[in-house]
Amino acid sequence: MSDTKERAGAAGVVVAGVFFKIALYVCVVVLLFWVGRASFQFGHDVFNQQAMSPGEGQEVTVVIKEDASLYKIAKTLQKKGLVKSAPVFYVQERLSAYHGKLQPGTYLLSTAYTPNRIMGILAGDDEQEGVSDS
Repeated sequence: MSDTKERAGAAGVVVAGVFFKIALYVCVVVLLFWVGRASFQFGHDVFNQQAMSPGEGQEVTVVIKEDASLYKIAKTLQKKGLVKSAPVFYVQERLSAYHGKLQPGTYLLSTAYTPNRIMGILAGDDEQEGVSDS
């Protein structure tokens, strides 16, 4: 009789172990799917630049301080509603022709500007409009 109980107990441990492995595999697959989806979305946002409000947009005054880091600039732009995501803008600037060229000053920007146009204005590109003297 105790042999039967031992077998039943061992079978229960095996079943529990199999169930745990299946649950673990499902969790890993869901995690991989989520990471892949988030990575795809981040890459899409970096390379598919969109204005926050296409069309007329709203004008916003932005002050970039002398010692502002790129990430602080990106956070300021996000808080002002000019870019969707500070990390995305950070990567966009790092990959752009304007990398390291953003200048301090006071700027009049529009929510209708794309991130690339905003970078051009902040870098002092003569072809861009919307710069006011600091």
